Amino acid sequence: MNNIPLNHLIAPKKVIRGPRAWKEGLELIPGITTKPLLLGKSSATSILRKKIYNDITNQTGNVIFNELKYGCCEYDLQRIQNTILNRNCDGIIAAGGGKVMDSGKLIANRLGIPCITIPLSAATCAGWTALSNIYSEEGAFIKDIELNQCPDLLVFDHKFISQAPTRTLASGIADALAKWYESSFSSGNSEDGLVQQAVQMARVLRDQLLIDGLKGYKKNTTKSWVKVAEGCGLTAGLIGGIGGSECRSAIAHALHNGLTQIGSKQQALHGELVGFGVLVQLYLEELITNNKLAKQSRLQLLPYMKQLQLPTCLEDLGLAKMSIQELRVVCDFAIENYQKASIYRNEITSSKLLEALIFTSEESKFIEQKNYISHK
Repeated sequence: MNNIPLNHLIAPKKVIRGPRAWKEGLELIPGITTKPLLLGKSSATSILRKKIYNDITNQTGNVIFNELKYGCCEYDLQRIQNTILNRNCDGIIAAGGGKVMDSGKLIANRLGIPCITIPLSAATCAGWTALSNIYSEEGAFIKDIELNQCPDLLVFDHKFISQAPTRTLASGIADALAKWYESSFSSGNSEDGLVQQAVQMARVLRDQLLIDGLKGYKKNTTKSWVKVAEGCGLTAGLIGGIGGSECRSAIAHALHNGLTQIGSKQQALHGELVGFGVLVQLYLEELITNNKLAKQSRLQLLPYMKQLQLPTCLEDLGLAKMSIQELRVVCDFAIENYQKASIYRNEITSSKLLEALIFTSEESKFIEQKNYISHK
């Protein structure tokens, strides 16, 4: 039994979800912040953010708007922090995708002010967690930072989420599926009761996504869509909160971090890189442990991910022309950042990860070509 106290930052202070969540959440804002800074980024969400801005203005009469130029990087973080200090803002409202919410949470953490998150897609669970990922201005992963608390308020409005491109939901599904494949790989044998429970929650989430994922992806007015969107944006964050770092990430996320180190003309979403990383991790698990279930899982996921139009090979990610030397940089960075206490940790090397990455990519292309020929 570990005698060191473990701290769990499990959930936001309040979560409001549903088709009218924003209306209820709006009424709570004055009790949290009277002069907030509204933070956003993507031009695709500008109409929604304008509505949010106008609603807050009518509610509090005092809101400042600002946008990220790059993402959750020090340049943007320092610039927004200075604006908050210069304008005497007493809170931050982050409305957008993962990097917007990570930025808002981190700035609030640094300045000791409350944070409200309003996800505008179900691409990640960043609106839930007490964690922020820092990137370079070019989008290369640098590190993650554990925060002092989860957001003060999370508003998960179905009407907002449903306006996001279907690609973001597919990305969220891949990221949420990784909760099971990573936590079971790194922590499946944990003797910690909370970790065991979190791993099993991840399994239930995986099953729900495999059952309802395609239905929800195809139509955002169904019960399946609600289950999937909330599973990606809410439940995935809860699992990380209960399980802590042991259920947060493993090889799939480490590979994501490595892949961001090399440029691509195609800007892949977080979950798209993680989803490809899950396939690579499953082959690595088969390679290291001779686990035939890992192979079955990979072959089960491949067609499912293709139906969601998720990338399953380097070519899909715009990285087909990467040299072996460049891919080694990816794998070296991934292994260096793989901090999970897995019983297989000493067996996971950069060379084996490189082998798994190349094999998985080639296998995906082979299966796709085989299916194409058989359907002609």
